[in-house]
Amino acid sequence: MQSSQVKSAMRALEIMEFFRAVKQPRSMSEISIALGYPQSSTTVLLKTLISLGYLNFNRKERLYFPTLKVSALGDWIANSLFSSRDILEVLQDIHMETGETVAIATKNDIYLQYIQIIESVHALRFHVDENAIRPLTMSSNGWMLMSTMNDKAIDNTVRRANTITQKDGIRFEVDDMMARIRQVREQGYASAEHIPFVGGGTICVLLPMTIQGQPVTMGLGGALDRIKQNYDRYLELLLNGVQQLKKSDSFHQPIELAH
Repeated sequence: MQSSQVKSAMRALEIMEFFRAVKQPRSMSEISIALGYPQSSTTVLLKTLISLGYLNFNRKERLYFPTLKVSALGDWIANSLFSSRDILEVLQDIHMETGETVAIATKNDIYLQYIQIIESVHALRFHVDENAIRPLTMSSNGWMLMSTMNDKAIDNTVRRANTITQKDGIRFEVDDMMARIRQVREQGYASAEHIPFVGGGTICVLLPMTIQGQPVTMGLGGALDRIKQNYDRYLELLLNGVQQLKKSDSFHQPIELAH
C-alpha cells in the first residue's frame, strides 16, 4: 500500500475521532486547523466521507457532522466484548461509591488499551480518553496484565516498551519490573503513584474474564492524596466487584495465570 493511501486512511479515522471529541458540527476550515491538515486534502477527505455516507454536509451552514452510519459500524462491538452487562454495572457501582475515574482495560500487544471509561466527578482529576493506549510498563493496569504472562514474555515486552518510552527519557530495568510483577502476583492487585500522571494514583485488579483471548483489568484512578486517603476502601470495592462477577452465572471465563 502506498504511503499516501496509509496517510489518507489515518486522517479519515482522525476526523472521526475529532468529531467524537467535539460532539458538534464543524466547518472544513475548523477541521483543517484543529488537525493540522492542508485545506485541499481536508476537502478531498470530507467529500469522500460524504460520498461513502459517513458524513453529512449542511450546505447552508457549510458544516459537517457524522451520520448514524458511523455509530452503526461499532454498535455491535460492546455487546460482543461485554456479553454480560454485569461488568458494566459493577463499574458503575464503583464509580458511584468513589466518584473517581474507573476503567476497564486490556492488552493490545505491548500496549494497555482502555476500552470502557467513566470519568471522575471530582474537581481535581486526570482525563483519559476511551480507547487510549500506552505501553504496559507505564500503568499499574499494565503491570497487572503482565502478571498473567510468563517471565520470558514479560522480559520481551519490557525491552520493546523501552524502545518507545526511552524517547521521553523513561526506561524500566527488566529486573526491577520483574520484581514489581512478582509482588503483583503475590498480592493479587496492583497500584501505582505518579504513573502515568505525576500527582496521580491508581489501583486495579484482574477480572475473571478475557476479551478476544486477552486478560482484562478493572481499576480506578485520581489525585494521589485522595487515593491514599481512601486506599483500603477503594481496594475493597474493586475486590468485592471481582467476587460479585465470579458469582455471576454469566461469567465462566477464568484466566489461567502463566508462570
